[in-house]
Amino acid sequence: MASLALTLKEQLKAERQAAIAAFNEHRKPEKLLAGLRQDVDAALIRAWNTIGLPSSAALVAVGGYGRGELYPHSDVDVLILLDSAPDPALREKLEELVQLFWDIGLEIGHSIRTIDECMTESEADITVQTSLLEARLVTGNRKLFHFLQDRFNAAMNPQAFFQAKTLELRQRHVKYEDTPYSLEPNCKESPGGLRDLQVILWVAKAAGLGDSWRKLAERGLITQTEARQLTQKERAFKDIRIRLHIHTGRREDRLVFDVQTPIAETFGFQTTETRRASEYLMQHYYWAAKAVTQLNTILLQNIEAQLFPQSADPQPLNERFNAVNSLIDIARDDTFEATPSAMLEVFLLLAQHSELHGMTARTLRALWHARFRIDSEFRRDPANRALFLKILQAPKGITHALRGMNQTSILGRYLPNFRRIIGQMQHDLFHVYTVDQHILMVVRNVRRFTMTEHAHEYPFCSQLMANFAQPWLLYIAALFHDIAKGRGGDHSQLGMADARKFCREHDLSKEDTELVVFLVEHHLSMSQVAQKQDLSDPDVIRNFAGTVKDERHLTALYLLTVADIRGTSPKVWNAWKGKLLEDLYRMTLRVLGGEDPSTEHELRNRQDAALKTLRLYGLPENAHERLWKQLDVAYFLRHDAADIAWQTRSLYNKTDSATPVVKCRLAPIGEGVQVAVYIKDQPDLFARICSYFDRKNFSILDAKIHTTRNGYALDTFLVTEPAFANSYRDIISLIEHELTELLQTCAELPSPTVGRLSRLSRTFPITPTVDLRPDERGQYYLLSVSANDRNGLLYSIANVLARYRVNLHTAKIMTLGERVEDVFLVDGPLLNNARSQIQLERDLLDALRI
Repeated sequence: MASLALTLKEQLKAERQAAIAAFNEHRKPEKLLAGLRQDVDAALIRAWNTIGLPSSAALVAVGGYGRGELYPHSDVDVLILLDSAPDPALREKLEELVQLFWDIGLEIGHSIRTIDECMTESEADITVQTSLLEARLVTGNRKLFHFLQDRFNAAMNPQAFFQAKTLELRQRHVKYEDTPYSLEPNCKESPGGLRDLQVILWVAKAAGLGDSWRKLAERGLITQTEARQLTQKERAFKDIRIRLHIHTGRREDRLVFDVQTPIAETFGFQTTETRRASEYLMQHYYWAAKAVTQLNTILLQNIEAQLFPQSADPQPLNERFNAVNSLIDIARDDTFEATPSAMLEVFLLLAQHSELHGMTARTLRALWHARFRIDSEFRRDPANRALFLKILQAPKGITHALRGMNQTSILGRYLPNFRRIIGQMQHDLFHVYTVDQHILMVVRNVRRFTMTEHAHEYPFCSQLMANFAQPWLLYIAALFHDIAKGRGGDHSQLGMADARKFCREHDLSKEDTELVVFLVEHHLSMSQVAQKQDLSDPDVIRNFAGTVKDERHLTALYLLTVADIRGTSPKVWNAWKGKLLEDLYRMTLRVLGGEDPSTEHELRNRQDAALKTLRLYGLPENAHERLWKQLDVAYFLRHDAADIAWQTRSLYNKTDSATPVVKCRLAPIGEGVQVAVYIKDQPDLFARICSYFDRKNFSILDAKIHTTRNGYALDTFLVTEPAFANSYRDIISLIEHELTELLQTCAELPSPTVGRLSRLSRTFPITPTVDLRPDERGQYYLLSVSANDRNGLLYSIANVLARYRVNLHTAKIMTLGERVEDVFLVDGPLLNNARSQIQLERDLLDALRI
């Protein structure tokens, strides 16, 4: 038996290698899948015959293997069908058979059942029912297999099967972010992938409507053209999946960043000056997934209509459209040909009629095939331009309408520059969507600010939007803010020109046009100021106020900025970024309102507000005096009133403490822990504190470093970690105890840990940069650092600064997905020496590269 297993294993390995080599020549997916299946069939039959099972048993292929398709590294799913429960002797033979299957090198998924057991399992589990739907006899008792098929077909309830599979489809789509446009899609499971095509054929076969695209076309469920398109898309996805298996040497269905370029090169795509080879591949993938999604919607509706016929009288909406069973339907098959503007009108009607949940299959198909009628003449028509604006100005359904327009390719046809970025990748390590999907996500986020049901998400944004006239101008800005990505050059400037052209063509007023153009040009400005500049500097606020000029521009830019950051990735936004933006908004608004932005005025405001809070604590009137006498203006400008009050209360009667004082609290922003450290100053204090946070795997979101007049350090940190949410009190007690103990020791600084880069960062490495330059006043130096994120990175930087005796005043820690952009305000004697500066920068670069 061992020699047979070895012979079959070597034979299968050689046959697989030969089949793959042939595929690399002929590039015919179906031929490879069928060839691999035939090779495995032959090996299983020989193993079956060798074991000598009774003639009453049958070996049945199920699942994908039953369908006759076997990918290079897919599981081989089989059913050993028996006419009755096995006795001990037969059970032993079956165990020997399954072991032989494994010994010949197959990833076997097996079950041993009688017909009754098959039926029981099928009724209880839709997955088993689906696998039996594709059952195929490999060898053994043909009559027994036919009995199983007869029982299975008789028990099949097409309506229940359809409902179960469509529910399963929706759940799977949610698992995969409900979009085909993930930057690392699963070509089998993601929306618009192979599994969606298989679902259609499963429900069609269960309903007796056919088991191929050709047969579905013959039944009138799709057109011959659509059948050819589906065949082509299915073949393309099979081709990609085969190449993934071959390239990775395992069962891998995800187009992760690591493999996109090598897979693209097997298709002949080459990297150019402006685009990677992987970008060409992925754009083709997204276009195919988009077509599959559209055609699947049509097919599912048509099959559902066959299984669940409904009789309903059409309710006229106008002379071109009717409402049928909560769906919009064209009044005539040639509606879009006769009236091309109806291609926009249908989306306006959907936005205006909330009772309508979508389009009928007939309407979708007609719209899909008529989209090519949107040309330059169509776009110049004033009526069509007015219709498009009405969609954006509709009180409801705007996001749904724009997504529908994108899915049916109407949006890209109407806005040609938008069509250029459909399916375009973004390799900046924090966007998780293609450019077109990010844009639509930003439109959705802006739109949500207008909806009361979402007011709890961002109350301040909702409050501002409630008083903002013409919010549809923000939707236009959102549509154009990234529309020029991938063209080369500054996408803000290029997009600004596109936005101006759109506004003029659509007869927007000069004032409205100026606002939209301003937002597109400056859509990155507010986040850059908030995250990279010192908001305690009155000149920073004054300069930003000069950029926005008035409250309307400021409010519009703030709303767009929040929506934009939220639309990049769920990992990028956090409450700290939200606070920085809101602080910048409020401070700028005060300057625009005529308030004195001077240091003296701001100092008085913060001190007065802090004193009002301190009175609530029941402290003596003069409780603040001992500490405040030791603090300079910079401290008060860098902390808000609530933080000043909290730290003053925490240090009451501890101003001259001989031991470290460590106080923690839940951050007022509702996320993370705020840590205040008060201790006699020492050169390596920042590095020592960072070493503790590094050891605990805490992420530092913000740091403010201050030295008092009496030689104490008063440093505050905002730290976070996913587990905090479950045990804030325990975490606070732990930090206060452990950090106090650490600061009382005089041990040497530990060596920085070298955290591993994430897979994404390894695939798209960032060249580390260090920029050290004096600030505008020549008082301090600004140290800017950019690199791939990893555990221990901040401590590595702090360790270098400690070696050079660099004093740290503030640290802005910005993590954008996998990218870190930190800005430090520093000074120190060595920084006045050019040679020392150069060596410091070199050592920092070395630390970033580790």
